[in-house]
Amino acid sequence: MHHSKERRALVLVGPTASGKTAVSLHLARLLRGEIISADSRQVYRHLDIGTAKPSKENRRKVPHHFVDELPPNVDFNAGEFGARGRVVIEEIFLRGHTPLVVGGSGLYVRSLVDGFFEGPGADPDFRRVTEHRVADGQIGRLIEELRAVDPVAAATADPTKPRRVIRALEVFHSTGRPISELHREQKTAIGFTPILFGITMRRSLLYRRIDERCDAMLRDGLLKEVEWLEKNGYDRFINALNTVGYAEAFAYRAGQISYDEMVRLFKQNSRRYAKRQLTWFRRDERIRWIDAEGRNELSMAEQIARDFEQARPRREKTPDQDEEM
Repeated sequence: MHHSKERRALVLVGPTASGKTAVSLHLARLLRGEIISADSRQVYRHLDIGTAKPSKENRRKVPHHFVDELPPNVDFNAGEFGARGRVVIEEIFLRGHTPLVVGGSGLYVRSLVDGFFEGPGADPDFRRVTEHRVADGQIGRLIEELRAVDPVAAATADPTKPRRVIRALEVFHSTGRPISELHREQKTAIGFTPILFGITMRRSLLYRRIDERCDAMLRDGLLKEVEWLEKNGYDRFINALNTVGYAEAFAYRAGQISYDEMVRLFKQNSRRYAKRQLTWFRRDERIRWIDAEGRNELSMAEQIARDFEQARPRREKTPDQDEEM
């Protein structure tokens, strides 16, 4: 049995373009760490530039988990990540190393460190019918039907995210119980203590960094990456590619928008995504925030490593599971 101090995982979160990857590489060196990527897209092969994946050289220096593991057309979700990630964390402990969970996908982080209700398997017939109804423009009616059986889930339903509405209705159809009620009852045994840190900075500085990153991705060949994906049968209707950067690039290649409009939307949607990430993470009072203003990644990593060694867990207060990050 490990001493409790040895069974702690460092969790580093923050919005896109905040510098998490660079800080995490320093942390891995300081703490003999292995990195668990809590990013819903870096798990896929061939999605390198658009996901800001760590370089192959850095992945050779530091073990990375959940990077380059699946082809883009294989579905992977937060529940699977949490279950598999806890197994990986146990293996890291056995090697005498420190688990470093790094990423901006809030739902993935939460699934890993708090547990996540997975519920019954998919009902293909029910799902097919409801997906057809969404395609027919009936998402509003589906939300009303959800409100009748699960007002808690319906209160946070987003018409732009029909999959979550479909899933809530599917769970009620399969179990006769509201998904919100089943979420509350779900108890997952977590065999480690997460110590959470977040990188923050002035919004104007973050947005400038995001714009610069978008420009760099385009310079580095994002459009060529999307062209390769198309040629190899991975189209924009695959869920893994329905994400910021790829969605705009596919639209441009399909002739739906101009190059300048693609760039504008890429930056705008990246900034909006960062704002949603910050909203999610700021509701978790366990996170110790590190201000990146005027600091380099090494100094932040050294501060986080010191604080991690001395930290006592903060009381748990996590965000409601109301939007997928």
